[in-house]
This record gives sequence, structure tokens and C-alpha cells, in this order.
Amino acid sequence: MHQWHWISSAICLLGILLFSATGITLNHAEQIDTDAEVINRTTTLPSALQVQLREAAAKLSTDKNGDARAPLPEVIRHWLADTWSLRVTQDNAEWSPVDVYLGQPRPGGDAWLRIGLDDGEVEYELTDRGWISWLNDLHKGRNTGPIWYWFIDLLAVACVLFSLTGFVILQLHAKNRPSTWPLVGLGILIPALIALLFIH
Repeated sequence: MHQWHWISSAICLLGILLFSATGITLNHAEQIDTDAEVINRTTTLPSALQVQLREAAAKLSTDKNGDARAPLPEVIRHWLADTWSLRVTQDNAEWSPVDVYLGQPRPGGDAWLRIGLDDGEVEYELTDRGWISWLNDLHKGRNTGPIWYWFIDLLAVACVLFSLTGFVILQLHAKNRPSTWPLVGLGILIPALIALLFIH
């Protein structure tokens, strides 16, 4: 039990610190000032790429409003990477008769890209709300992707293991420590009473 306890503690140490600290920042989000930094970029897609974009749009199967969902063509993604060092995901973009729109939400911010089908105008906006918002979004698993999603689950399992082995170790040492069970009882009673009496 001691071995499982210290191993699970070592594995989830940073995760527990992160989630505890961001629990405080989330609880006091209204009192923490975060100034969002917004970056706007505009340019025009080269003529040859405009043609390819319109051809790609013509091949899509659309709904009754003429809208469709499909990734941006690879050649457009490469051009954006070369022009703005912009890494565009292969997520489905929203294709309408007039433009292509791709939302790219991320932890601690947001981004979107729009390309006009008629004039080839490219608009990009990136909003960065700072590192506290970034950490808060990691806490919530907001727009973090599947790897972080699984990490949160594994961290939760490690925390459960840490808590259960800690409880067994408490039992092993309780005979020599009379305050063990009163403290455990308070640890259960205090949050239970707060939940019952003060949460409506």
C-alpha cells in the first residue's frame, strides 16, 4: 500500500497542483482581470488558388441552403502555412455559397479563418486571453484535443488510487494516532454540511 501510494502520488503530483491552482483561478474568474490580445490579418488568395477553391466548392454536396462541411483543400492549407506560418487543422470548414469559414477554438483563446469565394479575400483573427485562461481551459478540458482528454481521465484514476491507498494507510496507523478518525470524519462532514446547508 505504501508503494502504490507514493507511486500514484508521484504520477499525479503536477496534475493535482495544476488542477488545485486552477480551481482557485476558476472560482475567482470574475476578480481576475484578463485583457484579451486580438490579432487580425487580411490578404488576398492568389488567382490560381482562388480557382482551385471554387472548383473544390463546386464538387461538394450541399444542403438545401447551399451549405456544406468539408476540410480546406491541402493546397490552401500549405499556402496559409507558407504565408502566415498558420497551422490549419483538417477539421471540417463551413462552406456557403459566398465563403468558407473555419473556426479554430483553442485553450485560452479563439481563432477563425474566412475566405471569400468571389474575391479570394482571406481574413484571420486570433484572440489570446492569456496564460491564466489557458490553464483554466486545461482544467476544463476545453478545446484541448483527445490526448489531453485521456490524460485527465488517467490523472483522475491516479488520484482515486492515491486517495484509496491513503485511506488504507490511515487504517494501518490509526491505532497509534488517535486523531485519525476524527479528522477523517471532519473531512467528510464539513463538505457535506456546506453542500446541504449553503448550496441551493
